[in-house]
Amino acid sequence: MDIDEFRAELETRLIIEKEYIIQEISSMDDDQERLELLGKFNDKYKELVKRLANENGIDLHAPYQSEHPSNSENLSNEQIILGKTMSIYDKLVDELYDKITSI
Repeated sequence: MDIDEFRAELETRLIIEKEYIIQEISSMDDDQERLELLGKFNDKYKELVKRLANENGIDLHAPYQSEHPSNSENLSNEQIILGKTMSIYDKLVDELYDKITSI
C-alpha cells in the first residue's frame, strides 16, 4: 500500500470514529467530559495508524525506504506516515472541537 492509499483509508476510518464520538456528545452534560473526547479521538488516530500498518504489513519502526534516500533522512515508516496524515487528523479534530464547543 502506498502512502496515498494509506492516507485515504485512514481518513475514511477517522471520519467514522469522529461520527461515533459526535453521537457520544449528546449523552454528556459535563463540558470537561466532552473535551476529554478529543483525547479519545487522538488515541483512535494512533490506534488506527498502527492497525492499518499491521493490516498492510508495514513495520512502523523500520526505516522508511524512499526512492530518493537523501530525502528520507533516516526517518521511520511511522514518522513518515504521521507526517503525511497529520493534516487529516488536524482537520477532523478541529471539526470535532467545533461540535463539542457548540453544544
